[in-house]
Amino acid sequence: KRNSNRGWVMKKILITGGAGYVGSRLTPQLLKLGYNIRILDTLFYGANRLPSSDPNLEVLKADIRDVNHHQKFFENVSTVIHLGCISNDASFELDETLSRTINFDAFEPLVISAKKAGVKRFIYASSSSVYGVSEKTNVTESHPLVPLTLYNKYKGLCEPLLFKHETEDFVCTVVRPATLCGYAPRQRLDLTVNILTNWAINRRKINVFGGNQLRPNLHIQDMCDLYKQLLIEDGRKISGQTFNVGYQNMSVMDIALLVRRIVQEETPKEADIPIEKSNSDDMRSYHINSDKIRKTIGFVPKYTIEDAVRELCKAFKENKLPLSFDDDQYFNVRQMKALNVV
Repeated sequence: KRNSNRGWVMKKILITGGAGYVGSRLTPQLLKLGYNIRILDTLFYGANRLPSSDPNLEVLKADIRDVNHHQKFFENVSTVIHLGCISNDASFELDETLSRTINFDAFEPLVISAKKAGVKRFIYASSSSVYGVSEKTNVTESHPLVPLTLYNKYKGLCEPLLFKHETEDFVCTVVRPATLCGYAPRQRLDLTVNILTNWAINRRKINVFGGNQLRPNLHIQDMCDLYKQLLIEDGRKISGQTFNVGYQNMSVMDIALLVRRIVQEETPKEADIPIEKSNSDDMRSYHINSDKIRKTIGFVPKYTIEDAVRELCKAFKENKLPLSFDDDQYFNVRQMKALNVV
């Protein structure tokens, strides 16, 4: 993209893990804005949901652990959005060594290589699950990290490794997103709202495990909008900053009740949806406060869980999500097992 006043050419945005859930929705939007995008991904879930015919998109099938190729990864890159990881507790625990090497061991070498190559901005997707269990009504960014799982632990341990390399011309920012929901070309049906919606629509029942655990939620489009804003935000406002980003802190049972109501509204001729309750050993429960990001850069989520459920209903109706219980690609753990990655 050329600025005629200065003859300046926009450099590439590198998105690690860019063929995943968030990347598959974010990438087309960035291309539409005129960015050049390079995606670095192992392609465990394929690349066929990306706009591969776009001349401004380059997809590298590669492993972030491959230090020998780091120079190629960062050529002409101005900003990194680091989404690449083994993404969720269950997937991580399939093979802890594999997961640790990707999520943690590879992280600092990647940051060092990016900085050395002249990258100016590094945005790291951590997770709000780093807080584990908290009785506090509002968990802010200064809350101690009390991870309950290795996935949470290594997400949190990467944060100071990034800030260690920050300088005036290498802007480093961490976001701790809530659990995402909504439709994307590379759909995940192993996230709370998406799981419940799939069951409600396609099995006409919902099974809630536990129910009292508090979960913060975030629509995937808000996640995309935040990344777009962070690309152009004044570096002085976001440098060295960690931001919670969540919306609608709700108990799992309240989410189930909301999903049932929306799905019954969207499919009024179908049978009513009972909710069954089971015990759960997943005790993660926390209520995050996202005031800091609003006050610092004015970011306020625009979409709701209701919006996510309605767009999933639409996607199912349009047959965009066939075999929603049988196709491994909707489920990170199952796909990794099917590919014999672990």
